[in-house]
Amino acid sequence: MEKRILIGVDDSIYSRRAVEYAVRMGSSVKSLSYTLFNVQPKVSDFLLEDAKADPKARSALKDVINKNQENSKELVEKYKSQMIKLGAEEKRIETVTQAKIMGTAKDILHYGEQCLCDAIVLGRRGVTRLEEAFTGSVTNSVLEHSSVIPIWAIGREVTSSKIMVAIDGSESALNAVDHISFMVGDNPDTKVTLLHVTPRLRDYCTIEFGEEGEPVQEIITQGDKRCVDGFYVHAWQKFEEVGIAEDQIDIKEVKTTINVGKTIVDEAEKGNYGTVVIGRRGVNKSFFLGSVSRYVLAKASNCAVWLVP
Repeated sequence: MEKRILIGVDDSIYSRRAVEYAVRMGSSVKSLSYTLFNVQPKVSDFLLEDAKADPKARSALKDVINKNQENSKELVEKYKSQMIKLGAEEKRIETVTQAKIMGTAKDILHYGEQCLCDAIVLGRRGVTRLEEAFTGSVTNSVLEHSSVIPIWAIGREVTSSKIMVAIDGSESALNAVDHISFMVGDNPDTKVTLLHVTPRLRDYCTIEFGEEGEPVQEIITQGDKRCVDGFYVHAWQKFEEVGIAEDQIDIKEVKTTINVGKTIVDEAEKGNYGTVVIGRRGVNKSFFLGSVSRYVLAKASNCAVWLVP
């Protein structure tokens, strides 16, 4: 079955890294097709207003629009050429440009939903203040507003093909398993690690209980184990449905001494994982970028983070 990803691009190093990552994933995701998508700059409101009454302004407006279209087409064609050089099949690469309608982030999301793309790929903002000054706003906005399509947010250059899925027994985590299963199914060479971090009492309540909180911690630990044990049953079913064998899945469970988000990031770095897949919401149904997913997106800069609704 064909899988299609939408790659939102601009003329930045972040987009270049996203494109390179997307091509590399072609070795793990069989029948992968790409849509390179660029939103053209918005035309000045002053020029639009003047063009209503001034012929010279109308001519200038037409020139600006034509130039924006030309630059946008050149940009996506440049990335297409780079993808072909990296090994992508030309017939699997589509290029699309359009004028800005609702705003870059919303235009990307709308097109992704309309073309039934399986994921949207974007360069991710950096973790330093200097890096945050560039291109961070569009990716952040797409991440905030995507409630249907998984977003692949690409950090710095990703070279590892190892995949880790962070799970917590939630419906969102099961959606993450479903997404990775669909994307890498029928590929006997791909291996996936399921990482479960046992939560602490402080992950549920910020009040420091001290020793008197130990009975509550034990209840949380036992409940978490029951939840995750049931989760594995459903996860294995999804893997089997797409032809992923048992020996392709590795399960790792760790206890956190800090917080769940940092533990996931630390495990990703220690294990040299190039891709971390995580559900949008955890078991507590927190709103977007609950503490765990927010932390992982901000700190896991040397890998791609797939955020799955």
